[in-house]
Amino acid sequence: MLNRYKNGGLSEEQQEALQDDVEAKADESKDFLKSLLTAKGFSAASAVAAVPFIGYLAFLAIVYIANRHFAEDSVREIDTLSKEVKYLSWEYKSLKADLMLKSTQGEVARKVDTIGLKALVEPPKKIVIGQENIAGK
Repeated sequence: MLNRYKNGGLSEEQQEALQDDVEAKADESKDFLKSLLTAKGFSAASAVAAVPFIGYLAFLAIVYIANRHFAEDSVREIDTLSKEVKYLSWEYKSLKADLMLKSTQGEVARKVDTIGLKALVEPPKKIVIGQENIAGK
């Protein structure tokens, strides 16, 4: 049908009919806007009919606001936890470095010297028990 209009063109009657349809639709839209903007456009029946839709929009707005608050709280919590993890990482590294320093042989010898322990100067002696002593018991 559209191809026929493209190829052959429209007759004057068809053009007038299409023009009348367009003007009628334009008038209907103007009348609709006028009816909405006048006091008669807002009736009790139309207000009652719109209550479910308005309730639905209010519910969506509340859900949207709640979701936004939840997202902001989550971002704050993530930021706090990342700062805490960074602080604990620094503390772990400093404690590990202190432990490595305190566990060196020189530091250990210096600490146990106060309670009377000394490092061995000569190698340890090996105690050998013969087989006959073990079997004789």
